[in-house]
Amino acid sequence: MIDLQVATQAEHLPTQQQFEQWLQLATKALEKPAEVTIRLVDDAESQQLNLEYRGKDKPTNVLSFPAEMDAFEAEFDIPELLAELGEDNYLGDLVISAPTVACEAAEQNKALMDHWAHLVIHGCLHLQGYDHIEDDDAEMMEALEIQLLAQLGIANPYS
Repeated sequence: MIDLQVATQAEHLPTQQQFEQWLQLATKALEKPAEVTIRLVDDAESQQLNLEYRGKDKPTNVLSFPAEMDAFEAEFDIPELLAELGEDNYLGDLVISAPTVACEAAEQNKALMDHWAHLVIHGCLHLQGYDHIEDDDAEMMEALEIQLLAQLGIANPYS
């Protein structure tokens, strides 16, 4: 389900099993296994990718690269996304900056693994077409994140 690539020397990273648990939870609406590449990086790689793909010259916590941009733009059309996944089941890639995640968790007084869980779920939802550009979409995405995190015993990350 997960191709985990560790390209960072950061410590206190989630285990493969934790990533798999979070991915399963975030993709359970698909009703079939999904495959995702998760690449754990340092801030330099995150900043370079964020600049190249989003025009923002700073590191970010998570970047989502859907396998099919058409699926990404389907705006929550899960049946269409399932059809496009076909036999492959490949949703796309997440690139997560381990130092940024650790810094944010400390700054926000959140448990580190809770913040990791939130960002993996957040990124996986992006791979399925959810976004938070418009207020209504943001409310929908945040509500789903809150619901999924609650199933893990994690408090609302937005409060």
